[in-house]
Amino acid sequence: MKTPTPLHFHGDDVPPANPASALFHVIPVPMEQSVSYGRGTAAGPDAILAASGQLETLACGVVPTDRGIYTAPAIDCTGAPEAILKRVKEQVSTTIATPAIPVVLGGEHTVTCGAIDALEKHYTDFGVIQFDAHADLRASYEGSGYSHACVMRRIHEKNIPIFQLGTRSYCIEEDNYRKLHKIAYLDGETIWRQGPTLTLPEDFPEKVYVTFDLDGLDSSVLPATGTPVPGGLNWYQAMWLIEQIMESRVCIGFDVVELAPIEELHASSFLAAQLTYNMMAYLTKSQRNRNFWGE
Repeated sequence: MKTPTPLHFHGDDVPPANPASALFHVIPVPMEQSVSYGRGTAAGPDAILAASGQLETLACGVVPTDRGIYTAPAIDCTGAPEAILKRVKEQVSTTIATPAIPVVLGGEHTVTCGAIDALEKHYTDFGVIQFDAHADLRASYEGSGYSHACVMRRIHEKNIPIFQLGTRSYCIEEDNYRKLHKIAYLDGETIWRQGPTLTLPEDFPEKVYVTFDLDGLDSSVLPATGTPVPGGLNWYQAMWLIEQIMESRVCIGFDVVELAPIEELHASSFLAAQLTYNMMAYLTKSQRNRNFWGE
């Protein structure tokens, strides 16, 4: 049997870059253990990579492929959550040491914990900006502290500042936790009423990791996710917020998670690939980030 050719971001039209010289290291993590409604996130990374081959190289007025994109082998997602997250941590640590920017493709949202474990060993002060329908601040869910519904709680417990965008579906426990710890946020309805203007707290760190759960988008824009919630961001609201983040902060990595591909519904996979590429574009377009990562 012929071994399938590994997928790489942007497909055959852009030769994969050498990891030593690439600015972006794409890390597929097809983890699917704690999804609680619709399934399919294990197929998310490959769907994004396959769709990325249809993208144009020009995005947001720049060509991110010029900075080099390397796609690492997919993380082995067998075994206990702790073992999987350790593998994610090791790969992201390798990327950081290169140095390069980790771009993690999930898989369920839990994969973010592995990336954060690596980043906190290298950076002394950074925050996490979260796009999501859900707060993900539960202490545990369905008997697991590694559930996708707990990822931001695990991060906040590390004393890492977080800021939430697009949230609109959360339980009383999460609402109380957010109020108790004064976690800053812009809910989906607020963004629709007031516009996508980002004002981070004055003391929010200069360096940020961006985690983008695709259910942060409105379910009419992207239905192919495990828990599609109405009332989310539209495409340009998301783009304008990402642009503001990249202009005002140094991005040290990001992820795109929770795509659950639907057969024959190519639009969702294409959107996730375009979103990933546009995040690279806004980063490379930002003078603040070019100063940090080099022109």
